[in-house]
Amino acid sequence: MEKQGFIHSLPFKLLVALAVGICLGLALSGMDNGVSHAILNIVVTVKYIAAQFISFCVPLIIIGFIAPSITRLGNNASRMLIVALFIAYVSSIGAAFFATFSGYTILPHLNINPDVDGLKELPEVVFQLSIPQIMPVMSALFFSVLVGLAAAWNNSKIITQALEEFQNIVLSIVTKFVIPVLPLLIGTTFCTLAYEGTITKQLPIFLIIIIIVMIGHYIWLTLLYSLAGAYAKKNPMNVLKHYGPAYMTAVGTMSSAATLSVALECAKKSEPTIREDMVDFGIPLFANIHLCGSVMTETFFVMAVSKMLYNEFPPVEKMILFCLLLGVFAIGAPGVPGGTVMASLGLITGVLGFDETGTALMLTIFALQDSFGTACNVTGDGALALILTGYAEKHGIHPQKLESVL
Repeated sequence: MEKQGFIHSLPFKLLVALAVGICLGLALSGMDNGVSHAILNIVVTVKYIAAQFISFCVPLIIIGFIAPSITRLGNNASRMLIVALFIAYVSSIGAAFFATFSGYTILPHLNINPDVDGLKELPEVVFQLSIPQIMPVMSALFFSVLVGLAAAWNNSKIITQALEEFQNIVLSIVTKFVIPVLPLLIGTTFCTLAYEGTITKQLPIFLIIIIIVMIGHYIWLTLLYSLAGAYAKKNPMNVLKHYGPAYMTAVGTMSSAATLSVALECAKKSEPTIREDMVDFGIPLFANIHLCGSVMTETFFVMAVSKMLYNEFPPVEKMILFCLLLGVFAIGAPGVPGGTVMASLGLITGVLGFDETGTALMLTIFALQDSFGTACNVTGDGALALILTGYAEKHGIHPQKLESVL
């Protein structure tokens, strides 16, 4: 995979869009003439159309990645695969619930104030290009699960191949259309926020939240490796001490797939603490289904954005449902920057009720720290591979080359 410089990366583009949007919004806020009003009309219209387009793509993303993931896993179902899926899901939802608890505990003490006096009113959208979704988000989720399971149970090769090809099509849509549109949505969103007058008070809180989330990553990795070492009765530092190169590679590439070769090399250095067959089987699998860092980040961020924009935290029952479903979405998340939040946009809008402004803010602050979330995901894979080793040894599963499922 060809490496691109930082100036070509998505976080850099979003930072530029954010900065340009804020500067334009502040400039327009200081003007009060026909030119500024005309520019604002264009900005709010572009923002509306971009949000409509991304909203339309959400069900396609859900079907394109959830259903094929289920068929691949179902067709290769085995005892170790089920265990791997279980511990990956438990780790992801555990990270989500940890973030939820932290959010309810920490965020009320931060100065998140959605009420700002003297806000300016935005003009109406002059051209509303409505792009309805092909189906509701939850319908897409259930359709993906049912079709994926049925295709796996019936060994439906044609449908499975069609789903795989559809996933490639959706991935192309995401990489060639959705991601290039994101800076446009982000820039126009922050332009409107700056024009209204809220951005100077809201932006500093983002930086504090990002630092809190990164601390949460390290706490969760400490817990994962401690539990893995206790279960396998092995020293987890024999694994963790080798993961420095994989962590730094993930920070640089923002991709678990691009980091896979380095992660495998790091994990193999821990042998015999992690068995070789568990490295060959577990590390590639977990690179695609274990996203504890990204899940933790998204969960904490949705609570902060909800308080910031809507002056309230999501109800506990909605956060519980969000966490449980987010673990499922993480398993089928696309392997692109911001893949977790992209795949789960339906949960953000459907379960939590975010509008396009809340979605845009989520995409922005998530992308700004996506590299560290990916690094947490990759490093956590070593702990889960250690758990697999412990399970295999406890249940008399002898070392062997397990067939890769991905």
